[in-house]
Amino acid sequence: MKKDNLKDQYRINERIRVREVRLVGDDVEQGVYPIAEALKIAEAQDLDLVEISPNANPPVCRVTDYQKFLYQQKKRQKEQKAKSVKVIVKEIRFGPQTDDHDYNFKLKHAKGFLEEGAKVKAYVFFKGRSILFKEQGEVLLLRFANDLEEYGKVEQLPVLEGKRMIIMMTPKKASVATAKPQQPAPPKKVITLKPKAEADKKEGNENKE
Repeated sequence: MKKDNLKDQYRINERIRVREVRLVGDDVEQGVYPIAEALKIAEAQDLDLVEISPNANPPVCRVTDYQKFLYQQKKRQKEQKAKSVKVIVKEIRFGPQTDDHDYNFKLKHAKGFLEEGAKVKAYVFFKGRSILFKEQGEVLLLRFANDLEEYGKVEQLPVLEGKRMIIMMTPKKASVATAKPQQPAPPKKVITLKPKAEADKKEGNENKE
């Protein structure tokens, strides 16, 4: 079904029923041509006339091998699907009066999630009258975001939704690069060797004297 849909998406050759078209392609002089002339140009190159932009005025057609064109379109669709990978969202729940041990434990998990490329949805859940501590919950979430500053950025500031105050964090791509700050180390060897070489020269000169 998908293959048929892709083929039906484009009109080719005699199925293109318009008076004139704007012609594009690798080995054609681009411009507006009567449909009959555009078809002759495609036929002379043993290629197809493919309507790629039917809503343009005039419609845009490409002189190309239709089978190769379909293959390229399918390839692009696959690449787009690969790029639009489903974003994983990991949830972390706090109470309004979370102790430091629990906080640090959850902070460690959140760092791991962000490093793996997942978003983090952290929230403080208020039971019954604990909603009175909503300001305390907001402070906790802001502290959480601040402690994760190297790993992620805030996508949504703390917002109260029903009994939950939520903050959203998205991973920083640059955080992966933080593991490579020590690469400039090798030049140190070169720097330390130069003074020794100069010292040896000085000693040699002194011995000659």
